Amino acid sequence: MKIEIQFLDFEPLSRDKINTLRSSLKRAFEILKIPERGFTIVFTSDAKIREYNRFFLNRDYPTNVLAFKSDDRSKYLGEIIISVERAEEESKVYNLSFEAYLLALTVHGLLHLLGYDHERGLYSPWLMLKNEIDLIRGIFPDEELIKFLQRREFMPAKLAVNVDHVATVREARKTYYPDPVHAAVLAELGGADGIVVHLRLDRRHINERDVKIIREITKTKLILEMANTPELIKFAKEIRPYQVTLVPERVEEITTEGGLELEGRVEEIKKAVKELNRVGIKVSLFLNPEEKVLELAKKTGAQIVELHTGKYAEAKGEEEVIEELARLERASHLARDLGFIVHAGHGLNYENIGPVAAIPEVEEFSIGHSIIGRSIMVGMKEAVREMKELILRARG
Repeated sequence: MKIEIQFLDFEPLSRDKINTLRSSLKRAFEILKIPERGFTIVFTSDAKIREYNRFFLNRDYPTNVLAFKSDDRSKYLGEIIISVERAEEESKVYNLSFEAYLLALTVHGLLHLLGYDHERGLYSPWLMLKNEIDLIRGIFPDEELIKFLQRREFMPAKLAVNVDHVATVREARKTYYPDPVHAAVLAELGGADGIVVHLRLDRRHINERDVKIIREITKTKLILEMANTPELIKFAKEIRPYQVTLVPERVEEITTEGGLELEGRVEEIKKAVKELNRVGIKVSLFLNPEEKVLELAKKTGAQIVELHTGKYAEAKGEEEVIEELARLERASHLARDLGFIVHAGHGLNYENIGPVAAIPEVEEFSIGHSIIGRSIMVGMKEAVREMKELILRARG
């Protein structure tokens, strides 16, 4: 493999750095299982890369990396241009090793030469970043760099639709309709990635019959929200939903008012998690977006956390909304770094979903009341489709 390295308006890197870069890129081709082909890496300054941006892309500012594919990529892939000046500056801002960050930018450029593009399509950004992370793991396993890349990871978020309030309407007259089972089918047809039901202690809406039938007919996955009680743990083990979300519950509350309290309860929750995991059920904890709570959650062994978005949804005024959004962002970063799959929900609607749906760490949103309310006007399938469209649009 021929890698030509040039320096333009910038002092050459040390021979050791160049040799390390060459061997790392050779390893990248082995991991990708593709034929080795030649390409050029140009290390330059902010001023020069700004010229390239202006001339070729009509944008008058410097970037950290550019990639220009060759017309005949069977022999020569093209050129990667990197601003060493910007790489040094950004590595300090992100508190990363300069060598590791420079390699990451080179890998990013290489993937562009191979045809990956994070600026087009719905899944392309995620696929490109997935390959970046896999390559860095294989050639330069710098944990801080990997965590940094994971925080940028892009994947279209999923939508799990809560059908509780269809049962709420049914129970208002204590009759047999409308049926949440029917709503679950229509939600999936509208594009829902999962169905959520909350089996409350007082059975005010969803009941055991609903859970059993929805478990049988769902084509995606069933998520059972419930309090941590022996009776409900036993029921969950019998039904075996895809996921159980443990939530706090008070009979007098209208809706769940906050996240699960873990102070002094870690061992209790840990026992429930183990019991449910043993029969193949994933466990999520419904939590307030707070650092201390998330660190306690890590000790329980749960695989997923669902961040309570209630305060964000109820925030008044732009300043408060921005503050609560920032809190959710910080919690999402921390939860991902702690190894959790990150979900979010509570109070989200068609007006406020956009900003929180753009948080890249959140993989799934649990939304019910606003979708059921909208479905009265436009039908269940259309209400779900509209919400999913808003989520996907927020992710690019």
